[in-house]
Amino acid sequence: MIFRNHKAVLSVLIATALTGAVVTDAFAQSSRSSERGNRGGKQAKAEVLYPNATREEPKEKASAKMGKQLQKLIDSYNDQKFPETLQVAGEILGNSASNNYDKSLAAQLASQAAYQSDDTPAAVGYLKQALELNGLDNNGHFQSMLMLGQLQLQEDQTAEGLATLDKYFAESKSTKPEELIAKGQALYQLERYQEAIPVLQQAIAASPEPKDNWNQLLMASLAEAGQTGEAVKTAEALAAKNPNDKKAQLNLANMYMQADQMPKAAAVMDKLRSSGQLTEEREYKQLYSIYANTENKEKDVIAVINEGLQKGILKPDYQVYLALAQSYYYSDQVPQAIEAWQKAAPLSKDGETYLNLARVLHAEGRIPEAKQAAQQALAKGVKNQADAKKIINLK
Repeated sequence: MIFRNHKAVLSVLIATALTGAVVTDAFAQSSRSSERGNRGGKQAKAEVLYPNATREEPKEKASAKMGKQLQKLIDSYNDQKFPETLQVAGEILGNSASNNYDKSLAAQLASQAAYQSDDTPAAVGYLKQALELNGLDNNGHFQSMLMLGQLQLQEDQTAEGLATLDKYFAESKSTKPEELIAKGQALYQLERYQEAIPVLQQAIAASPEPKDNWNQLLMASLAEAGQTGEAVKTAEALAAKNPNDKKAQLNLANMYMQADQMPKAAAVMDKLRSSGQLTEEREYKQLYSIYANTENKEKDVIAVINEGLQKGILKPDYQVYLALAQSYYYSDQVPQAIEAWQKAAPLSKDGETYLNLARVLHAEGRIPEAKQAAQQALAKGVKNQADAKKIINLK
């Protein structure tokens, strides 16, 4: 039995691949068997997705009385006639002639139809009903349980979603990395970082190509758990394994920053810059901010900002010009600092930058310019009006 048009369900922060519930093949096999009857065709069997599951599969199969309705249910879903699917599912669920298998299948397909119709609360309700009826084979039962857990996480029902996933892993014995990530995400959301770490590590180790945000989540969990050193080691290992992966290098720089290892963070970022890999505004801002928070790196701040402006990557905004002005000033390049402050001041929300400019101009003996800057400071508003007026009244 093949069901088409399954959406992907998103967990709280991580897009986790979910092909939709895998519906039991018992009814479909029975239909195919009757069609092939005299042709000697072999009956196809569904792949066993949970070979180590602890749950004993129910023996009950589709009832003969409900065969026509079940086929109508399946056909309507495959034809994406979701309102009809929901209607037929309701009829089966309310029919006293339906057994637990019939009702479980109806509830399962109703959950899919509801989700495809953007009615998540209804999908959650139908999934719970399918699980309570307990009539599906292990494939259908556990895929329904997995979908329920992910929908609960999507709906910010984090504790409920985690409980569902705990039950899913305990009974299905699944070790699929994309499913473990959903559990690790839920634990992180509940600030249970120590518990999240081994789950995330298991998922990453089991995946041939773990996603970048999985590694970020692990590093964040380590950092939040106070294991900053381990977080840095993880980032270093990933960066060493993928020297040409920009994201891995940026993650390493971020971890160095969180560990207050600014020189190391700067070295990683500057290597990316020298190889032309810094292409976004936030990356240039991150690099000059690292240098601005490191002693005796004013010339590096200046170089990064000017390069970013020349390339058109950095926007000529207030923060950029202010950082440039301060770096010029503290590296004894006062004329250049004044020029940068003159560009920053009009972009400021108040007159404080104009007042600082007036003070520097006054110190440089450029009195007429200092007076003008002080007047502009008053016009935009400053806390210390006395200082501005003192400069305005200079003889």
